[in-house]
Amino acid sequence: MSKPDNPNETVSDRIRGRLKASRKRFHANDNISAFLEPGDLEALLAEVEGKFKSVLESLVIDTESDHNTQETARRVAKMYLTEVFRGRYTSPPPVTEFPNAAALNELMIVGPITIRSACSHHFCPIMGKLWVGLMPNEHSNLIGLSKYSRLAEWVMSRPQIQEEAISQMADLLMEKVRPDGLAVVMEADHFCMHWRGVKDNETMMINSVMRGSFLKDHHLRSEFLSLLKQRSS
Repeated sequence: MSKPDNPNETVSDRIRGRLKASRKRFHANDNISAFLEPGDLEALLAEVEGKFKSVLESLVIDTESDHNTQETARRVAKMYLTEVFRGRYTSPPPVTEFPNAAALNELMIVGPITIRSACSHHFCPIMGKLWVGLMPNEHSNLIGLSKYSRLAEWVMSRPQIQEEAISQMADLLMEKVRPDGLAVVMEADHFCMHWRGVKDNETMMINSVMRGSFLKDHHLRSEFLSLLKQRSS
């Protein structure tokens, strides 16, 4: 990790400077792993810990004498950087791609894949399931079943809104698999609805993204959705 020219410069300042110099976006649901240098993540963890301790102090929580919150700032920093938002700071998981030697061109469905995230509006949990439909062609790559879950976890482990998360997942699978068509359906529970605001425990959000042949061929789209309905019933 390079030493700062400015002794008051934080590690987040340096990472932000690299991103801005490269004119790269660093929204909540972006991956910034390419701009991290060795040692940055450990330093960032310490920085987040210190700043979250200030948040606890501003909430008038006595972290000195309260045994329950003495290590809370450290735990929260570690949780955000290495677990809940890990998909922002780590490279994409390795995915072995196999050629479609048998020239498979029939509908494939993977799911339900469990997804866990947090909304970028309130940092409340998003919990749900994801289904993927693929129409491969002879030039498509085939990836292992577990890799769909790993890719979904990588995308969802960032502050997200569901509408953008599902598009990111679709873009990633189109790049990796190169199918004729792709369909992604996500159903999720948003705890910002349960825990705060209207406090509605029943509302779920379901959305879909259709690409290629799923968008153009309504028979294929109907087959995919009907199979999902049978699976859910």
